Amino acid sequence: MRFASCAHEGRRFAALVDDDVVRPLRGIEELGRDTPADVLADPPLAADGVPLEAVTLLPVVPRPGKVLCLGLNYREHVDEGVYDVPEYPVLFSKFAETLVAPGEAILVPPESSAVDYEAELAFVVGRGVRRASESSALAAVGGYTAANDVTMRDYQYRTHQWLPGKNWASSTPLGPFLVTPDEVGDPHALDISLELNGRRMQSANTAQFIFDIPRMIATISEFVPLSPGDVVLTGTPSGVGYRRDPKVLLQDGDRVAVQIERVGRLENPVAAERPAA
Repeated sequence: MRFASCAHEGRRFAALVDDDVVRPLRGIEELGRDTPADVLADPPLAADGVPLEAVTLLPVVPRPGKVLCLGLNYREHVDEGVYDVPEYPVLFSKFAETLVAPGEAILVPPESSAVDYEAELAFVVGRGVRRASESSALAAVGGYTAANDVTMRDYQYRTHQWLPGKNWASSTPLGPFLVTPDEVGDPHALDISLELNGRRMQSANTAQFIFDIPRMIATISEFVPLSPGDVVLTGTPSGVGYRRDPKVLLQDGDRVAVQIERVGRLENPVAAERPAA
């Protein structure tokens, strides 16, 4: 099954996506902490559906409790940069204010001159877990979605901590749909790609992960509980714009699309941010 967080005629609701119709979940405003895996398995559907084309899609989880991300999780991406292959997952966090809906503009702030794209598979936690074993960790996944971990490289490399480069407001598209594990199948066998203005820039398969999803969940849940609605980004493959010669960086007017097999296509325009005077 596929689910979305939607807005329509002043109302917000989580919905089951049924071909070209969305069927609201009764009494549930958005996907997240109120839609654990058991709710998605037997969703409380309202009587009437709404045409998909009539709704505005929101970030698939608009207000996650946590957004945790892996860096350096594809060997070829490590090789194109300045780091060694990690022996322990490289983790950083994002704030909910970074999230962008499908079709919504990624904002290029006036302070950064090195805005880069990063196609990523993301998963949403469906069951609370703490100190998960790798053998049981996949059971915590509620569904999968696409993400674009847009990064301000000049700010990322100002310090040893990546937080300033990864947390600009309205910079991280997430969606369009949450796809349940039964529909995705093996999350470690998915083609993933990114196009910039129709040009293929990244192309890989999640089989190339250095750290697989059970390892991610076991590592994170060792130090912090994972709860329904938490979002985890799994890392980007090689081909990022900052490591090209010449560099290829996001500009006002660009259009960028992430495509993940059996998960979906996440497409966004890019626009210059114009701060209020």
